[in-house]
Parts: sequence; structure tokens; C-alpha cells
Amino acid sequence: MFGMRIDRRRLLWTLGAGLASRRAGAQGPRTGFDALVGGWTRTDGNYHIVIQSVGPDGVLQASYFNPRPLPFAVAQARREGGAVHARFELRSAGYDGSTYELRLDSVSGRLVGTYYQAVAKQSYDVEFQRK
Repeated sequence: MFGMRIDRRRLLWTLGAGLASRRAGAQGPRTGFDALVGGWTRTDGNYHIVIQSVGPDGVLQASYFNPRPLPFAVAQARREGGAVHARFELRSAGYDGSTYELRLDSVSGRLVGTYYQAVAKQSYDVEFQRK
């Protein structure tokens, strides 16, 4: 093309992102829950939450990695006081009843809140940043 080199991966990614944003806009008004979708890494360790999707009722399709994968028994988003919140509960061995109560901080873009480790009966302040 007249000596111009095209990066096909970048072109395909750009086209795909444009189509995805047009599709998202066609779905109607957003609840803000869609801001949760993506990968999140805890700032103090090798813990990850991946949120694949959010249903209209706030049910999250999400996975947890510590770094091994563990299933969430509950993964739910809600609006409270104008902010987006998410609650995750683990019921796997060593984590039975452990929960994350997180809020999307609109300034930093991080998920901030507490982690309750049910076995140790201790709570910790935690933050997750986007991967």
C-alpha cells in the first residue's frame, strides 16, 4: 500500500473495540455495573477477580484466583448511595464463608473495601486495581 506498513493486530483490535462500543451503546442506558467487568488484581498480593459479565439484576459472572481458581458461591453487584458495590462469597475449603465487600471508587477507579477471612475470623482492608 504505497510503502505503508499496517499492523494487522492493532487494526483488528481497533475495529473490534469500535464494534463493541457501538453494540454497548445500542443496548440502552447503562446501570454503571458494566464498569466492574474486567480483571482486577489485589494490591497486596497474588489475588485476582475476573468479572466476565453483569446481569441486569446485578448477578456477576466472576472467577477468583489466589492464584489457583476458586469458585464464588455468591457474586452480586448493587447500587448504594450512588456508588457501585460488589459482594463476593467463597465457600471452598479454607475459605468457607469468606467474603469481599467492595465499592468502586469513582476517583481512583479501584475496587476498595474489606475482606473477611471466615476461618481466621479476621477482616482486612483491601484494594483491587484493574489488570
